[in-house]
Amino acid sequence: MMICMGSKVVMETNLKEALKQEAANLGFSVCGVAPVQLEVRREYYLKWIAEGQHGNMAWMERNTERRLDPGLILPEARSIICLGLNYYQTEPQRRGRVAKYALGKDYHGLMLKRLKKLCHWLRQRGGQNKPYVDTGPVLEKPVAAQAGLGWQAKNTMLIHPKMGNWLFLGEIFTTLEIPPDEAVSDHCGECTACITACPTEAITAPYQLDARRCIAYLTIEHQGAIPEEFRQAIGDRLFGCDECLDVCPWNRWAQTTREEKFTARQYPDLREMLAWSDDDFRSHFRQTPLLRLKRPRWLRNVCVVLGNIGTLEDLPALEKAANDPIPLISEHANWAIKQINHREYLKFL
Repeated sequence: MMICMGSKVVMETNLKEALKQEAANLGFSVCGVAPVQLEVRREYYLKWIAEGQHGNMAWMERNTERRLDPGLILPEARSIICLGLNYYQTEPQRRGRVAKYALGKDYHGLMLKRLKKLCHWLRQRGGQNKPYVDTGPVLEKPVAAQAGLGWQAKNTMLIHPKMGNWLFLGEIFTTLEIPPDEAVSDHCGECTACITACPTEAITAPYQLDARRCIAYLTIEHQGAIPEEFRQAIGDRLFGCDECLDVCPWNRWAQTTREEKFTARQYPDLREMLAWSDDDFRSHFRQTPLLRLKRPRWLRNVCVVLGNIGTLEDLPALEKAANDPIPLISEHANWAIKQINHREYLKFL
């Protein structure tokens, strides 16, 4: 090992191998290194923002230059370490689907804790480091692609050649000079399964996504009423959507996660959840990604799903929800009642 005390840069012939071993010891599924200067589809991103395709995710408009030039995040950085953690599992059979990433405990805290441990390991080797888990102006999928963790597919998601679509991503910007990994070439070929499968046609062209049409956006990020044009397409999806991920042929090698904290949580039937108070909601979804919705948006989603799959037995609960003082809940409950009644009426025609 050779250490330059002035710049705190460690030159170690086996540093990269040791880094990847330490990442594996901490439970990460994959680890790669990207250069600080990398390609992030600058023109596409600026056009995407200018056209408002990010919807109400206003934070994506901020710190644009830092997103498009990762070297500005930590000017002294010489390498970006990208980590992936597998979260794949089959979803429980119940009314209402939740995206696989949100079935268990929220990944942000778990990932950040491990990244900080890795930062401590890097500091011992002279590095100054800055970790991110979906918490800063980092375009994590292009970074991961440059770090050799996969390629950005036609649905804009990352595909790992041996794990498919199912990786949580985190990054560490470090002042250590670590040889970068080779980027993985695009292996989508002529496949358009993800584009065809999208229920709302949110994938407007290969490698282009209009978030405003995406069910994940509509059920999670969108603050207000869900536009009626998309409600039936949401089907039984309560939180997020895995449709374009599930159909990907590369998932044939997907492996069930080893993280017990990601194990799917149980929750009551949709009908019962309509009677929840704010405290009930917080109690059931504590430490999960679902907690960020809060009760009004969660019940909004429950009403939409019941409008699509509910039966006459659900009407009493929906009628109570229709009298909720929060308009976001009452409006969607009334819509659901009309949908169920219409389906029942059609049975007699």
